[in-house]
Amino acid sequence: MARWCYRHRLVVLLLWVGALFGLGFSASTAGTNYANVFSLPDTDSKSAYDLMEKAFPNTSGDTDTVVWKVDDGSVRDQAVRDRIRPVLDDIAKMPGVGAVTGPYDARGAAQVSRDGTIAYAEVTFVKRANEVPKELVQDVVDTAQKAERAGLQVELGGQAIQRVQEPPQGLSEGVGIVAAAIVLFLAFGSFFAMTLPIAIAVFGVGTGLFATQLLSHTTDVPDIAPLLASLIGLGVGIDYALFIVTRHRRGIQRGLDPEEAAVTALNTSGRAVLFAGGTVCIALAGMLVTQLRFLDGVVIGTSLTVVLSVLAATTLLPALLGLLGPRVLSRRQRRRLAAQGPEPEGASGLAARWSTAVEKRPRRTVALALVLMAVLAVPVLSLRLGATDQGNDDASTTTRKAYDLLADGFGPGFNGPLQVVTEGGETSALVKGLQDTPGVARVAALPPAHGVTVIQVVPTTSPQSVETDRLIDRLRNDVIPSAGAQAHVGGVTAVSKDFSTVTGDRLPLFIATIIGLGFLLLLVAFRSLVVPLTAALMNLIAAAASFGVLVAIFQWGWGLELLGLGKEGPINAFLPVIMLSLLFGLSMDYQVFLVSRMHEEWVHTRDNARAVRVGLAETSRVINSAALIMVCVFMAFVLSGDSGAAMAGVGLAAAVALDAFILRTALVPAAMHLLGDSNWWLPKGLEKRLPHLAVEPKEEAAPSPAARGAGGPASAVHGFVRTADGEPVAGAAVTLMSAGGRQLDRVESLADGSYIVSVPAPGTYLLATTAPTYGSRARHVDVGQGPLVYDVELVEGEVDAVN
Repeated sequence: MARWCYRHRLVVLLLWVGALFGLGFSASTAGTNYANVFSLPDTDSKSAYDLMEKAFPNTSGDTDTVVWKVDDGSVRDQAVRDRIRPVLDDIAKMPGVGAVTGPYDARGAAQVSRDGTIAYAEVTFVKRANEVPKELVQDVVDTAQKAERAGLQVELGGQAIQRVQEPPQGLSEGVGIVAAAIVLFLAFGSFFAMTLPIAIAVFGVGTGLFATQLLSHTTDVPDIAPLLASLIGLGVGIDYALFIVTRHRRGIQRGLDPEEAAVTALNTSGRAVLFAGGTVCIALAGMLVTQLRFLDGVVIGTSLTVVLSVLAATTLLPALLGLLGPRVLSRRQRRRLAAQGPEPEGASGLAARWSTAVEKRPRRTVALALVLMAVLAVPVLSLRLGATDQGNDDASTTTRKAYDLLADGFGPGFNGPLQVVTEGGETSALVKGLQDTPGVARVAALPPAHGVTVIQVVPTTSPQSVETDRLIDRLRNDVIPSAGAQAHVGGVTAVSKDFSTVTGDRLPLFIATIIGLGFLLLLVAFRSLVVPLTAALMNLIAAAASFGVLVAIFQWGWGLELLGLGKEGPINAFLPVIMLSLLFGLSMDYQVFLVSRMHEEWVHTRDNARAVRVGLAETSRVINSAALIMVCVFMAFVLSGDSGAAMAGVGLAAAVALDAFILRTALVPAAMHLLGDSNWWLPKGLEKRLPHLAVEPKEEAAPSPAARGAGGPASAVHGFVRTADGEPVAGAAVTLMSAGGRQLDRVESLADGSYIVSVPAPGTYLLATTAPTYGSRARHVDVGQGPLVYDVELVEGEVDAVN
C-alpha cells in the first residue's frame, strides 16, 4: 500500500483534499447540533428532572442573568431605574429573546438584595445556550453594559453569555500547531520535513471534526467533544507522522532510495502507528463501560479523529514523501550525503550516552524515578470530583463578576439552588422541614403545575462546597422521609453530585477494562507476559502522578493565576474517565514505539541488555520530541476558554511529560535491565494459543541447507575485539546474522579479544558486537570463498543498531 501511495501520489493527494473540502462544505451547510445529554438513570436528580419536565415542558430555553450593583443608595432609586428599565425593555424586544423578568415588575421584589445594593433580571432565550446565535448574545451584553456609569456596575452571567467571552474558535489549535512547528523544525532542521506532520494533523483533525459535526445531527454529541477530538487528534496526528518521517529520513541518510526508504518506514514505523492508533481507540472505547450517555459522543468524536489521523499517516504521508523526494532532508544533510556517502547505522550523542548510563545504574534510576512520581502523586489522595461553574472563571470575566455579585447579594448558595420536586400530596410539612434544616438559607414553594410542586431550596454554602453535598444527602436521607413525602432533590448542583458519585462508582471497572485490553494487545504483539505487566503498572503510576499535578493546580490553586485559569474548585467529574482514556492510549503509543524497537533487537540477537540499550538509544530522542510536541499542543488548550478543555489540556500535558521524560526513557528501560531475559518470557502453552499480530515486518526465512550448499562452502569470520586504544575486550558478545536478521552464530571474545564465528555460505551478513562496559557496533560484512579477517573497535557511548 505504501508503494502504491508513493507512486500515485497526486491521486492520493487529490482524494484527501476532496474529502477535506467535501466534508467541510457539507458540515458548514448542515450546521451543528451538539447536545449535552446528562442521562443518569436510577438517580434521584434524574427522577426530579423527569417530574419537572412533566410540569414545565416549555422551559427548554437558556436563562441568563443581568446583575447590577450600586455603590451608593439603592437599586430602587429612580435614577437607577431610569437607566436599567430601558435596557431591559430593549433586550426583551430582541428576536430570539423569549422573556425578561426584572426586579421592577410586580413579582420581582425577591430579585433585590436585602441591603438594596444588588439586583438581577432573568433573560430567557427561546433556544438552548449552544443554539443561541453569538451575535444575539453579544447584542444582549453590549446593550446591558450601556447602562453602566460611575457608581453603577452591570455584569452578565449564564451559559449563553459564557460562550461570547471565549477566545476566537481555533485559537488554541493554532497556537498548538505553531508551537509544534517550532519543535519539528528544531528536530528536523528542514522546512519541508517540518510541514509533513503538520499537514497530516490538519487533514486528520479537519476531516474528523467535520465528520463529527455531521454526526451530531444523528446522535447526541456534547459540545466539548470537538475540543477534545482536536486536542487528541493534533497530538497523535503530529506524533504518528513524526515517527514515520524520522524513520524515512534515517533510511535516506543510510543510502536507501527515497521510495525504498518510504516503503521501509511504513513497513516498520507505519505498523507501529497502526497498532498504536488501535490501542488509543480501544482505550477511548473503554469509556463506554461507564454507561454515561454524555461520554458516548466524546468516544465517537475522538475515536473518529484518531482513525482518520492514522489513515492520513499511512496513506497521505507516503504520497507527500513522494512529492518531496530527497528534499525531506535539509540542504546541509543532502550535501553531506553527496560528499561523504551514506551514514553508518547506529545512534550516538546524548541518546546513546543516556542509554548506556541507564544500563550501568538501573537500580539508582528506578529508585529516583519512583520517588519523584510518588511525590507528585501525593495530592491525588485529596481528589474531589464535582463540577466547575462560572465561579471558577477568571476574575476579569463578566460571568465571574456576575457570579460573585449574586453570591454577595443573595448568599453563596444562590448560584446553585436545589429543587425539591414532589408529585401530589400536601407539601406544608415538607416545606416546614426544609426551612428547619441546618444549611438552608431560603425555601420557596412555587405554585403547583400538572400536579407537580417544585420547592426552591437555597443552601447557605456555595454549589462546590462539601457542606452542600452533605446537605443534599441530609435532605434525601432524613428530611424528606421524616416529612412523609415522596420527593426528589434535583437542580444543577444535585445533578453534578450524582454525576460525580456515579462516575466514582464506575471508575474501577473502567480502569480495569482499559488496562486489561491494553495488556492483551501487548501480550499478543510482543509474546511476553512481563512487558504488558510492566506497561500496566507504568500506566497506573503515570495516572496517579498526573492527577496529583491536576489536584495541586486546579483543586489547591497552585499556579492558577499564573496560567490565567480563574479560581480553584473540584475536578470535573467527567475528566478522570476522559483523561485516563487518552492517557492510557498515549502511554501505550510510547510503550509500543519503545518496546517494538527493543523486541526487534531481541528477536535478532537474544541479548536483553543490547536490546534495551539499542531500543532506548534509537527511540528516546523521537519519543521526547513527540512528547514535547504533545505538551505544547495540550497546553495551548488553556487558551480555549473552556474550563473542561483547559483542565484536560493541563492534565494531559503533565501526564505526557511525566510518561515520556521519566517513565519511558528512564524507569521502563531501567526496570527491563533489572528483569533481564525474563522480560520476554511466555509459557509455551500460551505461545501456541495466542494469535500472531506482527508489529515488526515479517522476517526473511532462514536459508535451507540446499541453498547454502549451492552458494559455496562454509566459511568463517574471525578477528579481534579491541577498544579505541587497542586494548583487548574479553567477553564481548559477537553475533552473526543473515540479511533478514536471523541469528546464525554467536560467540564471546576470549581474553586476548579474539573471536571466530562460522558462516554457512558466501554472501553479505551483519556482524553485531556488544560488551557490557562499552558501546556496541553492527556492520555489514561481505564473505567470499575463504575466511574473512575482521577486527572490531568498540567505543564507549556509541550504540549501533541492527536493521
